[in-house]
Amino acid sequence: MATKRKKYLLLLAGSPGTGKTYLLNLIRERFSDLYVVTPDEAKVYYAEEIGFDNLTQRAEQEKNKVWPFYYKALDLYMEAGKKLVVSEYPFSSKQKDKLLDLAQKYQYEIITIRLVADFEVLWQRRYQRDREVDRHLSFVMDHYHYGDTCNDVSKASNHITKEEFYQIVSQRQYDKFQLGEVIEFDVSDYSNVDYKPTLDYLEDKIKHDK
Repeated sequence: MATKRKKYLLLLAGSPGTGKTYLLNLIRERFSDLYVVTPDEAKVYYAEEIGFDNLTQRAEQEKNKVWPFYYKALDLYMEAGKKLVVSEYPFSSKQKDKLLDLAQKYQYEIITIRLVADFEVLWQRRYQRDREVDRHLSFVMDHYHYGDTCNDVSKASNHITKEEFYQIVSQRQYDKFQLGEVIEFDVSDYSNVDYKPTLDYLEDKIKHDK
């Protein structure tokens, strides 16, 4: 009987401000044939296509459009048997069961790279990120439709406060998320982070598993 080739779902997990997108770009350099699905891309897509007039509408859009789209995209890639599927997000227990169900359904091995950092560092990074000119307005406004602009993003209508951010990070326990094999990095100081050994490990493991 022929042995089925191994397939991997790689989850880049951690609070906002841990550098998941940076790590994703490093992984792209190693795996040209990976397939990436991220909830934030779906959020931006629906904000551009449909928009929202208030935060209640945005929440309904995420529940009824964004998350079904995200899981369907994962399902399609996995059903097609793509060897490496990658997703980055501040994953929490809210996504855990569904991700595990998909991995078991299509026989994917899950690897979680979990990024953690001191809260004060996370807050400073989040504060700065939300005020950068390339930040999509749908993330920092209480209303958004395609073509909307904001001359001064620091005055956007839906900036999260430090207290709100702390409550979310604490309640959702981003720093505790895990599925499958877990590799953790403390990214409080980026200059002390060396991803190379882990990238080498992943490359050897995934590219040579048949």
